[in-house]
Amino acid sequence: MELRIRNLSKTYPNGVRALRDVTLTAGSGIFGLLGPNGAGKSTLMRILATLQEADAGTVFLDDLDVLREKDAVRHLLGYLPQEFGLYPKVAAWRLLDHFAELKGIGNRAGRRAVVDMLLHQTNLWDARNQRLGTFSGGMKQRFGIAQALIGDPKLVIVDEPTAGLDPEERSRFHNLLSEIGERVVVILSTHIVSDVADLCPAMAIIHQGSVVASGAPGELAERLEGRIWQTSASRADVPGYQESLPVISMRLAAGRTLIRVFSPTCPGPEFTAAAPDVEDVYFSTVHAPEPATC
Repeated sequence: MELRIRNLSKTYPNGVRALRDVTLTAGSGIFGLLGPNGAGKSTLMRILATLQEADAGTVFLDDLDVLREKDAVRHLLGYLPQEFGLYPKVAAWRLLDHFAELKGIGNRAGRRAVVDMLLHQTNLWDARNQRLGTFSGGMKQRFGIAQALIGDPKLVIVDEPTAGLDPEERSRFHNLLSEIGERVVVILSTHIVSDVADLCPAMAIIHQGSVVASGAPGELAERLEGRIWQTSASRADVPGYQESLPVISMRLAAGRTLIRVFSPTCPGPEFTAAAPDVEDVYFSTVHAPEPATC
Protein backbone atom coordinates (compact mmCIF):
# COMPACT_ATOMS: atom_id res chain seq x y z
CA MET A 1 0.00 0.00 0.00
CA GLU A 2 1.06 3.58 -0.64
CA LEU A 3 -0.43 6.82 0.66
CA ARG A 4 0.06 9.81 -1.64
CA ILE A 5 -0.77 13.33 -0.44
CA ARG A 6 -0.50 16.12 -2.99
CA ASN A 7 -0.88 19.88 -2.45
CA LEU A 8 -3.24 19.50 0.50
CA SER A 9 -4.46 22.78 1.99
CA LYS A 10 -6.87 23.75 4.75
CA THR A 11 -7.89 27.17 6.10
CA TYR A 12 -10.34 27.48 9.00
CA PRO A 13 -13.20 30.02 9.03
CA ASN A 14 -11.28 32.17 11.55
CA GLY A 15 -8.52 32.66 8.97
CA VAL A 16 -5.99 30.20 10.43
CA ARG A 17 -4.23 28.44 7.57
CA ALA A 18 -3.62 25.00 9.07
CA LEU A 19 -2.15 23.29 5.98
CA ARG A 20 -0.27 24.85 3.05
CA ASP A 21 0.23 22.68 -0.05
CA VAL A 22 1.32 19.60 1.91
CA THR A 23 2.84 16.91 -0.33
CA LEU A 24 4.00 13.58 1.11
CA THR A 25 4.32 9.91 0.13
CA ALA A 26 4.26 7.06 2.66
CA GLY A 27 4.65 3.37 1.90
CA SER A 28 4.27 0.34 4.16
CA GLY A 29 5.95 0.91 7.51
CA ILE A 30 5.87 3.74 10.02
CA PHE A 31 6.00 7.26 8.62
CA GLY A 32 6.75 9.89 11.25
CA LEU A 33 5.11 13.29 11.08
CA LEU A 34 7.05 15.54 13.44
CA GLY A 35 6.21 19.09 14.44
CA PRO A 36 5.46 21.43 17.34
CA ASN A 37 2.00 21.83 18.81
CA GLY A 38 -0.14 23.83 16.43
CA ALA A 39 1.92 22.91 13.36
CA GLY A 40 -1.04 21.37 11.53
CA LYS A 41 -0.40 17.70 12.30
CA SER A 42 -3.79 16.99 13.88
CA THR A 43 -5.62 18.75 11.04
CA LEU A 44 -3.80 16.52 8.56
CA MET A 45 -4.60 13.43 10.63
CA ARG A 46 -8.31 14.29 10.78
CA ILE A 47 -8.43 14.83 7.02
CA LEU A 48 -6.73 11.47 6.41
CA ALA A 49 -9.18 9.87 8.85
CA THR A 50 -12.12 11.26 6.80
CA LEU A 51 -13.28 13.40 9.74
CA GLN A 52 -12.56 16.75 8.16
CA GLU A 53 -12.70 18.28 4.69
CA ALA A 54 -9.70 19.73 2.86
CA ASP A 55 -9.97 22.93 0.84
CA ALA A 56 -7.67 21.75 -1.95
CA GLY A 57 -5.38 18.91 -2.93
CA THR A 58 -5.66 15.15 -3.34
CA VAL A 59 -5.04 12.07 -1.18
CA PHE A 60 -4.89 8.53 -2.58
CA LEU A 61 -4.40 5.21 -0.81
CA ASP A 62 -3.20 3.20 -3.79
CA ASP A 63 -6.08 3.88 -6.24
CA LEU A 64 -8.61 4.86 -3.59
CA ASP A 65 -9.54 8.56 -3.43
CA VAL A 66 -9.42 9.29 0.31
CA LEU A 67 -11.17 12.67 0.02
CA ARG A 68 -14.08 11.44 -2.13
CA GLU A 69 -14.57 7.78 -1.25
CA LYS A 70 -14.82 8.16 2.51
CA ASP A 71 -16.96 5.10 3.21
CA ALA A 72 -14.54 2.84 1.35
CA VAL A 73 -11.59 4.42 3.18
CA ARG A 74 -13.20 3.78 6.57
CA HIS A 75 -13.26 0.05 5.86
CA LEU A 76 -9.46 0.16 5.47
CA LEU A 77 -8.72 2.61 8.26
CA GLY A 78 -7.62 2.29 11.88
CA TYR A 79 -7.48 5.53 13.87
CA LEU A 80 -6.16 6.38 17.33
CA PRO A 81 -6.84 10.10 17.92
CA GLN A 82 -4.90 12.22 20.37
CA GLU A 83 -7.85 12.22 22.77
CA PHE A 84 -10.54 9.56 22.90
CA GLY A 85 -13.19 8.62 25.43
CA LEU A 86 -13.91 5.21 26.92
CA TYR A 87 -16.86 3.88 28.88
CA PRO A 88 -15.22 3.62 32.33
CA LYS A 89 -17.55 0.94 33.73
CA VAL A 90 -17.32 -1.44 30.75
CA ALA A 91 -14.86 -4.35 30.63
CA ALA A 92 -12.17 -4.15 27.99
CA TRP A 93 -13.21 -7.26 26.09
CA ARG A 94 -16.87 -6.20 26.01
CA LEU A 95 -16.17 -2.77 24.50
CA LEU A 96 -13.82 -4.30 21.91
CA ASP A 97 -16.57 -6.77 21.06
CA HIS A 98 -18.97 -3.85 20.59
CA PHE A 99 -16.50 -2.04 18.32
CA ALA A 100 -16.01 -5.23 16.29
CA GLU A 101 -19.76 -5.50 15.78
CA LEU A 102 -19.87 -1.87 14.64
CA LYS A 103 -17.09 -2.71 12.17
CA GLY A 104 -19.36 -5.32 10.60
CA ILE A 105 -18.15 -8.52 12.25
CA GLY A 106 -21.62 -9.95 12.88
CA ASN A 107 -20.75 -13.50 13.85
CA ARG A 108 -20.30 -13.77 17.63
CA ALA A 109 -17.62 -16.48 17.43
CA GLY A 110 -15.75 -14.49 14.79
CA ARG A 111 -15.86 -11.37 16.94
CA ARG A 112 -14.60 -13.23 19.97
CA ALA A 113 -11.68 -14.64 18.01
CA VAL A 114 -10.75 -11.15 16.79
CA VAL A 115 -11.11 -9.63 20.27
CA ASP A 116 -9.03 -12.37 21.90
CA MET A 117 -6.30 -11.97 19.28
CA LEU A 118 -6.14 -8.19 19.75
CA LEU A 119 -6.07 -8.46 23.54
CA HIS A 120 -3.10 -10.79 23.28
CA GLN A 121 -1.37 -8.62 20.67
CA THR A 122 -1.66 -5.48 22.83
CA ASN A 123 -0.70 -7.34 26.03
CA LEU A 124 -4.11 -6.69 27.61
CA TRP A 125 -5.29 -10.28 27.90
CA ASP A 126 -4.81 -10.44 31.66
CA ALA A 127 -6.80 -7.21 32.02
CA ARG A 128 -9.61 -8.25 29.65
CA ASN A 129 -12.23 -8.32 32.41
CA GLN A 130 -11.09 -5.07 34.03
CA ARG A 131 -13.24 -1.98 33.76
CA LEU A 132 -11.67 0.55 31.44
CA GLY A 133 -11.92 3.24 34.11
CA THR A 134 -9.25 1.36 36.10
CA PHE A 135 -6.74 1.30 33.22
CA SER A 136 -3.48 3.25 33.39
CA GLY A 137 -2.64 5.75 30.67
CA GLY A 138 -0.48 3.24 28.83
CA MET A 139 -3.14 0.54 29.01
CA LYS A 140 -5.70 2.96 27.58
CA GLN A 141 -3.37 3.75 24.68
CA ARG A 142 -2.86 0.04 24.01
CA PHE A 143 -6.63 -0.44 24.11
CA GLY A 144 -6.89 2.42 21.62
CA ILE A 145 -4.54 0.60 19.27
CA ALA A 146 -6.55 -2.62 19.74
CA GLN A 147 -9.76 -0.90 18.59
CA ALA A 148 -7.88 0.73 15.71
CA LEU A 149 -6.75 -2.70 14.45
CA ILE A 150 -10.25 -4.19 14.25
CA GLY A 151 -11.08 -5.13 10.69
CA ASP A 152 -7.47 -5.63 9.55
CA PRO A 153 -6.87 -2.02 8.40
CA LYS A 154 -4.40 -1.11 5.65
CA LEU A 155 -3.86 2.44 6.94
CA VAL A 156 -3.35 3.12 10.66
CA ILE A 157 -3.20 6.69 11.96
CA VAL A 158 -1.95 7.43 15.48
CA ASP A 159 -1.91 10.99 16.80
CA GLU A 160 0.45 11.80 19.70
CA PRO A 161 0.24 8.23 21.09
CA THR A 162 3.07 8.35 23.66
CA ALA A 163 2.41 11.75 25.25
CA GLY A 164 2.29 11.30 29.02
CA LEU A 165 3.41 7.66 29.07
CA ASP A 166 6.09 6.49 31.47
CA PRO A 167 9.29 4.99 29.96
CA GLU A 168 8.18 1.38 30.34
CA GLU A 169 4.79 1.94 28.71
CA ARG A 170 6.40 4.05 26.00
CA SER A 171 8.82 1.24 25.17
CA ARG A 172 5.97 -1.28 25.10
CA PHE A 173 3.98 0.99 22.81
CA HIS A 174 6.99 1.43 20.50
CA ASN A 175 7.32 -2.34 20.17
CA LEU A 176 3.61 -2.64 19.36
CA LEU A 177 3.76 0.06 16.68
CA SER A 178 6.86 -1.51 15.16
CA GLU A 179 5.06 -4.85 14.88
CA ILE A 180 2.03 -3.21 13.25
CA GLY A 181 4.21 -1.29 10.81
CA GLU A 182 5.55 -4.51 9.30
CA ARG A 183 2.23 -5.07 7.52
CA VAL A 184 0.49 -1.74 6.87
CA VAL A 185 0.99 1.99 6.36
CA VAL A 186 1.26 3.65 9.78
CA ILE A 187 1.20 7.44 10.10
CA LEU A 188 2.65 8.49 13.45
CA SER A 189 2.02 12.12 14.35
CA THR A 190 4.05 13.41 17.29
CA HIS A 191 6.05 16.30 18.73
CA ILE A 192 8.41 13.84 20.48
CA VAL A 193 11.58 13.66 18.39
CA SER A 194 12.83 10.38 19.87
CA ASP A 195 9.61 8.58 18.84
CA VAL A 196 10.40 9.32 15.20
CA ALA A 197 14.12 8.61 15.57
CA ASP A 198 13.45 5.23 17.20
CA LEU A 199 10.58 4.00 15.01
CA CYS A 200 10.44 5.58 11.58
CA PRO A 201 12.38 4.73 8.41
CA ALA A 202 10.83 7.82 6.81
CA MET A 203 9.68 11.13 8.26
CA ALA A 204 8.60 14.68 7.56
CA ILE A 205 8.73 17.83 9.64
CA ILE A 206 5.69 20.08 9.43
CA HIS A 207 5.82 23.66 10.70
CA GLN A 208 3.18 26.37 10.40
CA GLY A 209 1.18 24.13 8.09
CA SER A 210 4.00 23.41 5.61
CA VAL A 211 6.36 20.48 5.10
CA VAL A 212 9.80 21.94 5.78
CA ALA A 213 11.85 18.72 5.56
CA SER A 214 11.29 15.08 4.60
CA GLY A 215 13.33 11.94 4.09
CA ALA A 216 15.00 9.16 6.05
CA PRO A 217 15.94 10.34 9.57
CA GLY A 218 19.55 9.21 9.23
CA GLU A 219 19.98 10.89 5.86
CA LEU A 220 18.48 14.16 7.13
CA ALA A 221 20.89 14.08 10.07
CA GLU A 222 23.87 13.39 7.79
CA ARG A 223 23.12 16.59 5.86
CA LEU A 224 24.03 18.53 9.01
CA GLU A 225 27.48 16.93 9.29
CA GLY A 226 30.04 19.60 10.17
CA ARG A 227 27.41 22.18 11.08
CA ILE A 228 26.50 21.16 14.64
CA TRP A 229 28.77 22.37 17.45
CA GLN A 230 28.55 21.84 21.19
CA THR A 231 29.94 23.35 24.35
CA SER A 232 29.25 23.21 28.07
CA ALA A 233 28.40 26.46 29.83
CA SER A 234 27.37 27.75 33.23
CA ARG A 235 23.86 29.09 33.67
CA ALA A 236 25.19 32.66 33.86
CA ASP A 237 26.85 32.35 30.44
CA VAL A 238 23.81 30.94 28.61
CA PRO A 239 22.10 34.30 27.78
CA GLY A 240 25.26 35.56 26.12
CA TYR A 241 25.45 32.54 23.83
CA GLN A 242 21.76 32.87 22.97
CA GLU A 243 22.21 36.52 21.99
CA SER A 244 25.32 36.05 19.85
CA LEU A 245 24.95 32.59 18.29
CA PRO A 246 22.25 30.50 16.53
CA VAL A 247 21.61 28.17 19.48
CA ILE A 248 19.23 25.39 18.42
CA SER A 249 18.97 23.41 21.66
CA MET A 250 20.11 23.22 25.26
CA ARG A 251 19.96 20.56 27.92
CA LEU A 252 21.35 20.06 31.39
CA ALA A 253 24.18 17.58 32.06
CA ALA A 254 25.93 17.27 35.45
CA GLY A 255 24.65 20.66 36.55
CA ARG A 256 25.88 22.52 33.46
CA THR A 257 24.13 23.40 30.23
CA LEU A 258 25.10 21.69 26.98
CA ILE A 259 24.57 24.17 24.16
CA ARG A 260 24.25 23.05 20.53
CA VAL A 261 24.79 25.59 17.77
CA PHE A 262 24.03 25.41 14.04
CA SER A 263 26.91 26.91 12.04
CA PRO A 264 28.91 26.07 8.88
CA THR A 265 32.14 26.83 10.76
CA CYS A 266 33.32 26.58 14.35
CA PRO A 267 31.58 29.35 16.34
CA GLY A 268 34.35 29.64 18.94
CA PRO A 269 37.41 27.93 20.47
CA GLU A 270 35.35 26.41 23.29
CA PHE A 271 33.13 24.49 20.82
CA THR A 272 33.71 20.98 19.48
CA ALA A 273 32.05 19.29 16.51
CA ALA A 274 29.04 17.15 17.49
CA ALA A 275 27.53 14.23 15.62
CA PRO A 276 24.16 15.47 14.31
CA ASP A 277 20.99 13.60 15.19
CA VAL A 278 17.27 13.86 14.43
CA GLU A 279 16.77 16.34 17.24
CA ASP A 280 19.27 18.65 15.55
CA VAL A 281 17.36 18.24 12.27
CA TYR A 282 14.14 19.18 14.00
CA PHE A 283 15.42 22.23 15.89
CA SER A 284 17.55 23.58 13.06
CA THR A 285 14.59 23.29 10.70
CA VAL A 286 11.80 24.59 12.91
CA HIS A 287 13.78 27.44 14.46
CA ALA A 288 15.66 28.14 11.20
CA PRO A 289 18.63 29.98 12.78
CA GLU A 290 21.00 32.11 10.75
CA PRO A 291 24.34 30.26 10.60
CA ALA A 292 27.09 31.79 12.69
CA THR A 293 30.61 32.54 11.52
CA CYS A 294 33.80 32.88 13.53
